[in-house]
Amino acid sequence: MRQYVPRPTASGCRDRLEWPLSPSPHPAPARRRTDPGPPPALPRHVLDVPASDGLPFAVGSFAEFGPLSRADFPHRHTFYELSYVTHGRATHVVDLVAYAVQPPQLFLVTPGQVHHWRDADDLRGHIVLCAPEFLLADPSDRDALHRSGHRSWHPRDAAHATRIRSVLERMAEERRRAEPGCRGVLRAYLHILVVEVGRSTPAGPAEHPSSDALAHVGRAATVARRFDELLADPALLGEPTQAYARRLGVSVRHLNETVPRATGATPAQLIRRARVLEAKRLLAQTDLTVARIAARLGFADAPYFCRFFRREVGDTPGGFRRHSGKHHDPGTDHIDDYG
Repeated sequence: MRQYVPRPTASGCRDRLEWPLSPSPHPAPARRRTDPGPPPALPRHVLDVPASDGLPFAVGSFAEFGPLSRADFPHRHTFYELSYVTHGRATHVVDLVAYAVQPPQLFLVTPGQVHHWRDADDLRGHIVLCAPEFLLADPSDRDALHRSGHRSWHPRDAAHATRIRSVLERMAEERRRAEPGCRGVLRAYLHILVVEVGRSTPAGPAEHPSSDALAHVGRAATVARRFDELLADPALLGEPTQAYARRLGVSVRHLNETVPRATGATPAQLIRRARVLEAKRLLAQTDLTVARIAARLGFADAPYFCRFFRREVGDTPGGFRRHSGKHHDPGTDHIDDYG
């Protein structure tokens, strides 16, 4: 396991894996740690919510958050992470798409996405960590954040970059003071930040199949976003449409009617796309054999998974892994043996 020393921050935020933290003169805000549950295929970071204020929200600089703010190993979150890079060099890899960092630049990683930083050098800027439950009272902001998590963004001009930095600085100061009414003020600043992201210039393709449609279809957008959030949970990817409908508290018919209105694709099609993406993540970023990947994705056996993958991707699992630069351990079963 990678071990990082916890680092206190100017805003009281801390970045840690599992160790207890030293006392702070301020109420300790939410902090990132590795999920202590059964080991997943890829590390998963969760937010520790402090008992002192119960606020699942943190904001600070790259330096204040410490090494995990620029983690060089693929991992996923249970929370939203917005990074505003104002200085430095790196490549930010989000769901296998590599972005050469060109400051000032915004990145938003949504719960379930897999990302890491490569060759990070002197990264500076601000990071916001926000659990989905912090946005329960602001569904439009939650929808907007979810839509924004599949691109990177550049401020339109220098004045716009200054406004974004100012909002983040005021947000960090408000979180640091943790005075009465802090929760409402932080939500207001987050709303302003979400609006400023929407005014920014997108960089790279819109990978999310529903990124534009979700902005215009009201209630159907909310159902589709909740469905998409469930798709981000790799533990559910072997489940049929009925299981997702049950978790959402709607009928299968309602799910099949509303999701296509918002996304242009049926729930079954989106489940299939999510399984393909997770298969690509595991092939490119882990050493799991094809049999273990098939089992994690709910396939009855490895040959069935290989046929599915070849049909959807046009390549074998082994071919995809080699093309991604990942080399399989020859001591285990060869991932093309089932093709």
